[in-house]
Amino acid sequence: MNNKANRITLQEIARKAMISRGLVPDFPAAVINELKNITFPATHTSATDKDLRQLLWCSVDNDDSLDLDQLSYAEQLPGNKVRLLIAIADVDALVVKQSSIDDHASQNTASIYTIAEMFPMLPEKLSTNLTSLSFDADRCAVVVEMVIGEDGSVQQSDVYLATVCNRAKLQYGSLAAWLEKDGPIPSGITKVDGLAENIQLQDRIAQKMKELRNEHGALEFETIEARPVFDGDVLIEMKIKQKNRAESLIEDFMIAANGSTARYLSDKKFPSLRRVVKTPKRWDRIVELAAVHGFTLPERADSKSLSAYLKFIKQNDPSHFVDMSLSVLKLLGAGEYVVETPGSTSEGHFGLAVKDYTHSTAPNRRYPDLVTQRLLKSAIAGHSVPYSIEQLNEIAHHCTLKEDDVKKVERLVEKSANAMLMESRIGEVFEAIVSGASPKGTWIRLFHPHVEGKLVNGFRGLEVGHQLKARLIYINVEEGFIDFERVV
Repeated sequence: MNNKANRITLQEIARKAMISRGLVPDFPAAVINELKNITFPATHTSATDKDLRQLLWCSVDNDDSLDLDQLSYAEQLPGNKVRLLIAIADVDALVVKQSSIDDHASQNTASIYTIAEMFPMLPEKLSTNLTSLSFDADRCAVVVEMVIGEDGSVQQSDVYLATVCNRAKLQYGSLAAWLEKDGPIPSGITKVDGLAENIQLQDRIAQKMKELRNEHGALEFETIEARPVFDGDVLIEMKIKQKNRAESLIEDFMIAANGSTARYLSDKKFPSLRRVVKTPKRWDRIVELAAVHGFTLPERADSKSLSAYLKFIKQNDPSHFVDMSLSVLKLLGAGEYVVETPGSTSEGHFGLAVKDYTHSTAPNRRYPDLVTQRLLKSAIAGHSVPYSIEQLNEIAHHCTLKEDDVKKVERLVEKSANAMLMESRIGEVFEAIVSGASPKGTWIRLFHPHVEGKLVNGFRGLEVGHQLKARLIYINVEEGFIDFERVV
């Protein structure tokens, strides 16, 4: 392939994959026309809305992210308690329910992040500007206020509307390096008096929150995220990116905020879209995997025991912890959206070890979060529920199905990129681990490079977690096929 073809081919693959799964890669004319009438950020007009622009808000995201959904701020309270505020972009203020923009968002249900191209759920005029919590810009937000105890528990919480201003746009990598004393303080922090101390306070309470969740059985995984490296237009490498301390900080805050919003809706007798990961059906295979490593898990699924097993592997076999994490994740099964009505109880999130959990913190990027935001704003204002239970059930079902489609599109483009990089290595033998086994086929993941493919010969009797040697025998870039045979 010539230099330019690599990149164009991946974009074409992404678009073709989206269309085949009922996803729309481009905004229709009705959305573009509607967008012309939106020219200014929204302003809150209610007398009960707060003005919190003076607080030391900051955003933490990827280096290239402009669709900023949340800000954070912490304040020390007496008795070793901390007041933690999470500001969430008020997307609903500009994206009207059942508008053309909303209809498009409800069809795709999420921003789609492929290696070739990012397909935003909302037009970038909104998601990266007017509904983004952009640096040094006054923006409307839904604020989740929590009081965190010395042990990391959320002791009380509230949700309200406010105007906020982002004082520092920070990146995961540089912030993590500073927090881990492995790099200089980011310049965005030094420009704001008191922000360094505030972020250190945020980091301390995030650590406490994580420790408490781990005690309750939250599962700590280490997964692989590959980012493309181009030389001009030529894809030369898929670079592995590990989760860092700054990402964990934001993750812990979002889990707490999502739990608080779920409880707020429940207290207001409102229905909610819950995010659940049910008790794993393949627990028996997880038990077998643990036994191979000399660890005994109970016969009945138990997140605390599984959490202890993952810690055991991380300490005793760190070189294989990523592969074990991915194997267990696959056996746990996918999450889904369900509707919880007042008085009912959903199954909860097995992997996070929480009962009350919704998606509310990324309304620029995920449609369920935008729906939840509308429920929250109606509850705050004392209005009626903006959706019927039937509508919420349809949204939950559709978002679950589309989430699977989105993941498959993202995965296909990544496979196609990996296929490009592996074309010259047909005939080579690699060390691998079984990453998936079902009637549809057996998949393996290479240890080096971290590439996944299908085992088309010699797969009988293999289960997730088994290790083997495999020879690369076939590549198809457009289909993302990377086929192997077992070497005995």
